[in-house]
Amino acid sequence: MTIFKKAAFVLLILCVVSCSTNEKETKQMKSYANDTHSYAKPNEAVAKHLLLDIDVDFEKKIITGTATYTIESTNASEIVFDAKNLKIHKTFVDEKEVAFTLGANDLILGQSLTIPITSSSKSVSISYETTDKTEALQFLNPQQTADKKHPFLLTQGQAILTRTWIPIQDSPQVRLTYLAKVKVPKALMAIMSAENPKEKNETGQYSFEMKQPISPYLIALAVGDLVYKEISPRTGVYAEKSMIDKVHYEFADMEKMVEAAENLYGTYAWDQFDVVVLPPSFPFGGMENPRLTFATPTVIAGDRSLTSLIAHELAHSWSGNLVTNATWNDFWLNEGFTVYFEMRIMEALYGKEYANMLASIGRQDLADEIENLRDQPKATRLKLDLQGENPDDGMNSIAYDKGYLFLRTLEETVGREKMDSFLKEYFRKHAFSTMTTETFVAYLNAELLVKNNVEFNVDEWIYKAGIPGNAAKINSDKFKEVNMVLSNWKDKTMEAKEVCEQDWNIQQKIHFIRNIPKELDDGLFEKLDEACNFSTATNSYIAMVWFEQAINHDYHGNNVDQLMEDFLMKVGRRWYVSTIYKAFKNNNRLEDAKRIYAKARPNYHSVTVNTIDDMLGVSY
Repeated sequence: MTIFKKAAFVLLILCVVSCSTNEKETKQMKSYANDTHSYAKPNEAVAKHLLLDIDVDFEKKIITGTATYTIESTNASEIVFDAKNLKIHKTFVDEKEVAFTLGANDLILGQSLTIPITSSSKSVSISYETTDKTEALQFLNPQQTADKKHPFLLTQGQAILTRTWIPIQDSPQVRLTYLAKVKVPKALMAIMSAENPKEKNETGQYSFEMKQPISPYLIALAVGDLVYKEISPRTGVYAEKSMIDKVHYEFADMEKMVEAAENLYGTYAWDQFDVVVLPPSFPFGGMENPRLTFATPTVIAGDRSLTSLIAHELAHSWSGNLVTNATWNDFWLNEGFTVYFEMRIMEALYGKEYANMLASIGRQDLADEIENLRDQPKATRLKLDLQGENPDDGMNSIAYDKGYLFLRTLEETVGREKMDSFLKEYFRKHAFSTMTTETFVAYLNAELLVKNNVEFNVDEWIYKAGIPGNAAKINSDKFKEVNMVLSNWKDKTMEAKEVCEQDWNIQQKIHFIRNIPKELDDGLFEKLDEACNFSTATNSYIAMVWFEQAINHDYHGNNVDQLMEDFLMKVGRRWYVSTIYKAFKNNNRLEDAKRIYAKARPNYHSVTVNTIDDMLGVSY
């Protein structure tokens, strides 16, 4: 592989002119927080720019190449990177080969990769390849794609998986820019969280640039037989050919969302906002990779009913990508802010009642999560302590929905106008930087609470377990209507057919299904499915909550068991599949769960696999 020698030389010259370590930058280097999920020592030596040159080999299912970093140091004698399940071939400092050291392997963190440097060292290059244990990568065969003609590759870096496909200082506080050169089979297109091509070329070689500094978990790559369709000059969608028109229709409001977001909290800082819809094995609803959000096909419902997910990923362009949690213990700073922002975008576009329905569902999720964690009260704090644990364990409803509830309660206390002014200035002042919980609390107290002479129980919300008593009440008139219908149906004063005839949106249907009580008269649940055909719902969200309830009610009609198995075989979204497997486990059907999972597991990304392996107590 070439190491981009010419580009690297230009980069070094530029670094001498504009990136030299002056006193101000040295102070900045010393401000990095202690991150227990990274071996890197950025206060001593830190990577500032990445030059990535890689080949994607679909036959061997590996990536090979070189990662070249422009570095800064404070007279350090070494620089430390994170690597997990990688083969490190050679390392270079200023283009001269040097010996490297790999530390002991940790099941969660992987290994430290230590390279000797001097005070005058400017660049470090690492020649490497991935392995079959690389967790970030998922190579899919044609049958696992929508078009079923070509293979596909996707990456997922959050939280600490980027180190499994790039040797890197894998801490969210180590922000860096990057250039990349990616070689793929000629029939395929490569796209990244960077400036992207809009058409496939004939060479199979693609070049990328991310000009704004981003955290390592946001470096992302997708390779497949993709096409692009513009929505507006700065928004558009990628998908496989058979999906592109459906995706374009579903996400038609993307530009409106960007405009609504800008009206709230300032100019969109990433130039382009595109979305790629991936094969169904993608483990999350969406991933907010800058310029290129990754999205699950489960949101393609045909009626734009699940596009709040796009508003959520867009909101991350401010909360998460622009101002980033410094460590994974501060994860709520990414997600709580983003849920709050998402709700404001949805309210601006579709009204307060619509946003309140979404928020009410989140409030129910939060109540369920707190009940699930009743034996682990520390896990219900916003500020986490995940030392020795996989940071992925902290990515639950506490960060998202308790974080949102904290900010909504704060808004109702100080007033929306003051809250908006505070948040807009927060994003502007801390743009392209990272934030610890403690720094945020100090900023909040100084710039919002003290300035406006407002008392608020900040420490209780952030550092204590559970939900404080002053939490905002979230009310939805639409859900009150649903509750009345639910009560009438349960009491048999309303027939199942009348339930199905209600003019409800998706959120109301979800609310109804999720709140079906455990104890029902015999036959009532069956009659509901006979009338409404929920078992054959094409909306994936409805299907998921209905399958959960079918298990809870020991229901086997309407071929639901086979339909559920088909769903678990096809869909890899972790939230959806874990909900169903958990229902199996909680209802003494663990063997059914294991039987289906043994067949479905090869279709899932490692992120999903790790969760379900642990849940079901299996290992392969």
